[in-house]
This record gives sequence, C-alpha cells and structure tokens, in this order.
Amino acid sequence: MCVITTCAKNENKSAITWNNFPALIRLLAVMVGMLFASCTLTSEVLAQTETAKTTFTTHYEPAAFPMTESGQVAIGPLVPMLTATPHLFGNWGGIQPWLTQRGIFLNVTVNEEYMGNITGGKQRANVLAGQVAAALDIDWQRLAGVPSFWTHMLVINGHGNSLSNAMGDSVTNPEEIYGARGNVVAHLVDMYADKGFLRDRIILSVGVIPTGSFFNQDYLACSFMNVSVCGNPAPSKYVPGGRDWPSGNLGAVLRVRPTLRTYIMGGIFAVSPHAYNGGISGWALGQDGLGKLSSQVEIGWSPSFGRHHLLGHYKIGYWYDNSRYPNLFSDINGNSFQATGLPRRYEAGMNAAWLMFNQMIHRSGDGLANGLIVIGGVDYTQGNEVAMRDHEWIGLLQSGTPWGRPLDQIGAMFQYMEMSHTVALQQESSLALGLPYLPNQWGAVYGIQSHENVWEAFYSIHVARGTAFQPDFQYLQRPGATTTFHDAAVIGFQFTTNL
Repeated sequence: MCVITTCAKNENKSAITWNNFPALIRLLAVMVGMLFASCTLTSEVLAQTETAKTTFTTHYEPAAFPMTESGQVAIGPLVPMLTATPHLFGNWGGIQPWLTQRGIFLNVTVNEEYMGNITGGKQRANVLAGQVAAALDIDWQRLAGVPSFWTHMLVINGHGNSLSNAMGDSVTNPEEIYGARGNVVAHLVDMYADKGFLRDRIILSVGVIPTGSFFNQDYLACSFMNVSVCGNPAPSKYVPGGRDWPSGNLGAVLRVRPTLRTYIMGGIFAVSPHAYNGGISGWALGQDGLGKLSSQVEIGWSPSFGRHHLLGHYKIGYWYDNSRYPNLFSDINGNSFQATGLPRRYEAGMNAAWLMFNQMIHRSGDGLANGLIVIGGVDYTQGNEVAMRDHEWIGLLQSGTPWGRPLDQIGAMFQYMEMSHTVALQQESSLALGLPYLPNQWGAVYGIQSHENVWEAFYSIHVARGTAFQPDFQYLQRPGATTTFHDAAVIGFQFTTNL
C-alpha cells in the first residue's frame, strides 16, 4: 500500500465546473513543482509501513499508537504518522528523526482530488476537493518517562464540493475527500489519550475520538476512493450513534488483547443530537443534549497462514444507540404520517452490526500488503429508522511488486447498497399524495429508492517519496438508488503527499 489516505464525510460547498480549469491547472502546476522538489532532494526510495512498531519488544521503541501491527486496531482512516513513514521532504534536515526518538510524531499530509462524471446522472459535473491534515502524537514514555501513556491530536482544513449532489446521487459519493470541515482554519477531528496496563495488553482511551478510528474500520478499504467504503462503511457511519471521521465523539474505548493475534474492545460515546458533533468546527465539546449514549463492541482476529505469512484481519462488531428516533413511515398508529398528519412514531434505540475481513491469498513481497488481498464485508443498520438498511462489498488489491513497482497498487471492487423497505413506503406515500420526496440521512431523494451498485477500479502510482498519484474509474448503476437518472461513469484522480 503506497500511501495511507484520509477519509471524510459530506457537506456542500461551492461547485467547481469546467469554467474552473485555471484552478485545476494551478493545482497540477503545484503538484509538478512538489514532485520536482522531492526528486532534487534525494533519489532514495523508502518503503512505507502500515502500522506502528509494536511495543512488545525487549527494548522499548517509541510508537505513535499502542497495540498495533498484529491487530491494526487503532490506526483508523487517519493521516500517515507512523515510525517508518517517509516524508516528501526527507527527514526535515534531521528534525523528524530527532522528534521521533523522543516520542514526538508530527505529520502534515496534503490530499487533492478531482472527479467528474462523463455520462449519466442528473447532470454533467466535475469537482475539485481536498484537505490538509496535521497530526501530533506523543509517546510520553519516551518523552518524559511516563510509562504506557500516549496522546493524540488531529486537525484538518478542507475545501471542495460533493460530486454526488451535482449528479443527483445522495446514496454514495465517488469522492473520498469532501466537506464537513466547517469552513474553519483548523477543524478538530480527534484529541484523546491512551493509557496501557499489563504490558499494554489492556489500553484505555479517553477523549474526543472518531468512532471509526477504532470500530468498524479497515485501513485497506481507503485504497479505494468511494467514500461509502473508505475506511468505515456506510450506513452505520452516517447516523448519530456511529458518526465518524471527521466528526469526533466524546467517549472512551477499552481494548484488550488476550493473545498476540486477537483483540476485544468496547466503547461508550456521547450521541450528539445536532447535525455536527462538536459544532461546525468540531471544537464545541460542551454541546447541549449529549445525554444519550452509543455502546460499541468489536472482536477481531489477525491470523498469519503458512510459510509465506499470508496475513488476514477478521472482525465482527455491534453498536446500540439508546436515543429515540422517528420511524421513517409510521405515525403513532402505524399509518403514513404524511397521509394522516398525526405525529410520527418514535422508536426506542437504534442497532448496527458489521462483519469485515481482508485476507492475503498470495504473497509477492515482504511488506504487510505486498501480495494479492481479498477485501470484503457487510454493514447493517435497522431500516425503520435509517434509509439505507445494508451494504455489502467485495474487492481485490495487489501491490506492484510482481512488475517491479512494489509501492504501486492496483485494485477493483464491487459494492451493493440496499435501501430500507420503510423508506420506500414513505416515498410511495409521497408519490401517491403528490408531495415532494422527503430527504433522508443521505440527502435529497429523486424517486422511490431500492438499491445501487458501484464498480470501482484504480491504479495508485508511487511518484516520489511519501507521494502517490491515483487515477480512478467508477461506474454507478441506479444513481441515488432509483431509475430516475441514467447510470453514471465517473473518472478522476487523487494526489496524496506526506510532507
């Protein structure tokens, strides 16, 4: 895997059309300049690890995150900030290794994306979006002699628009980076502390934490750009009890590793009744109405098969939100609330569950992701309260080792998203009554929703140290989970560099 990229959620900003080509040209010029600078600095090619060094060593090594490598538990869809992560500008004149040896992990990552639909959808559109992410992680054992204690902080600045809104497809978005940053200089994503016990086989994390940095997450899924699968799948990441990156949640997580290759973890998070956790900027930690809780649990197994050490990650999880949510169709008597005008029925609690895996089936190099990997899973949320009931995906990833480019990566994936029967009843009621379709958790609705298919293929090119350029193609069948618009073909690219 060439670069661990970042994930995001949605919020509308100003659209970028073909009239904005000068901005695109400027972006390409900046990218070329950065690549030229990196080539003049050094010709050394460094491999990039995907997990931090484990703390289970006889000699203590500084680590950005505890309890990693075997279970890849706490990485999440964050910027690369780990021990062996290469930087575009080298070791910053000796500053970066000096900081790392003292347990200070400072990182800045730039991500820019361009995407446009060449056919299908509501209308032809193209967008430019991106973000700058800055992270500071401190290993206090190395810095100040405080054993088994780490702190983390991540802030981001983003720009851009949602292609799916322009296309009339609110169910999925081909982009990985767009919106939800509050139009502020530094949107807070996370700020929390870890404390380890029993040689770090038990770790307690407390603070502002995106739920998906721990639960319901596969770091390999962010090799793909479509945000419905990167790196936490829909639908559970789009509802209040499981809201994820870049939304942080006040909460705590307890992780236990009974064996080197298994883990059990549970978490409790405050559920925000507002549209944005922590307000539009993420810094409003004392929001009102935080009395309800989301309780999450996950069990994971990370085996290594055969003499070639074919690595795998398997996890199953569940969360329950004890808030009350309106039924998507029913009034207090079980009839259409649109037809009767009576108050809506409120349901007690919301459930979500997931099963995820990735398994290397053929090794072609020594790296953790150097080989052919099968990736897949299923994510479920109860359909009487959530418009999307379930989501399944299956894909293949392969590093470029067989053709002499070990830091390149190629992948293909299929996704299936099923909308709930209850929301279809609501939309049928709207149609019968001559009323406009009501928006739901996924945005505007343009017809009676059933399901949507997404096909994606990409090739990630390692172009410089800590830098990748990724062309991407996606084909969306039944955009918006309806037959209102023609199938859409989307092309684009993603540029990511770790400064």
